Amino acid sequence: MRTLRIATRESNLALWQARHVKQLLESVHDGLGCEIVGMTTLGDRDKVSPLSQMGGKGVFIKELETGLLDGSVDIAVHSMKDVPGELPAGLQIGAICERASAEDAFVCNDYGSLQDLPDGAVVGSSSLRRVLQLKQAYPSLVFKDLRGNVETRLKKLDDREYDAIILAVAGLQRLGFGNRIAQNIDASLCIPAAGQGAVGVEYRSDDSGVAELLAAVDHSASATCVAAERRVTQILEATCNLPIAAHATLDEQMIRIRAFVASLDGAESVRRERSGPAVESLAVAEALAHELLDAGARRLIASAR
Repeated sequence: MRTLRIATRESNLALWQARHVKQLLESVHDGLGCEIVGMTTLGDRDKVSPLSQMGGKGVFIKELETGLLDGSVDIAVHSMKDVPGELPAGLQIGAICERASAEDAFVCNDYGSLQDLPDGAVVGSSSLRRVLQLKQAYPSLVFKDLRGNVETRLKKLDDREYDAIILAVAGLQRLGFGNRIAQNIDASLCIPAAGQGAVGVEYRSDDSGVAELLAAVDHSASATCVAAERRVTQILEATCNLPIAAHATLDEQMIRIRAFVASLDGAESVRRERSGPAVESLAVAEALAHELLDAGARRLIASAR
């Protein structure tokens, strides 16, 4: 029996994702066994510094990628919103599992929706993308940084450190906390991060055997949307740590992509959307990204450097 070593972070949510991939692979490949290898990343160790100051998304996956490159593991499982647009040489994404909801969740014990919150209510979020979009819609709310795993964040809410918090719908549902969601925040109001709600599997590009195994669990529609979102962020150079959002949906044979870019202080922002044939999804994404650049995103990105 072949054994596939799966690298993952050790948070409950990351372990859920790794077990999900393990189950999928073992269910479609007779004689395949998967071993989960837990690792701790910089993003897990530093629970104080804002993510934008720690180097952005890559702080949650660098150690896993090191394990791939040195051969100590065969694949790495990620939440795709944590994966930078550019991967290290020799690595690539081999599968995107069927995506869960990409929306953000309003979690609150006292109010049913964002619009119900009183002026001055304190809302916790670690994501500048979420904060700046929601500030535009609800300028009377106070946003405060919130770090830690899902359980830690929920406890801080329950301990009254915050009046409400914003988390990903998918993460809450996967951990059995779906009942804590007071409101799904519509993606037209708060555009999700590229890849949010999608679990991806990374592997060494030269490992054709693993590539074949992963192809069997790749979900075509989810992969199309995630690839389009990531194409937008690649062209916008999301590594500059600006708050950038991109979300794609498929409707029959058409793809619709929304995107958002803002300055770090939120004083300026650009929001656009574009639709086109799904078979031309990457071209639609590229056209949208260039439209954003021409509308002001190019200047925002340059100033952030």
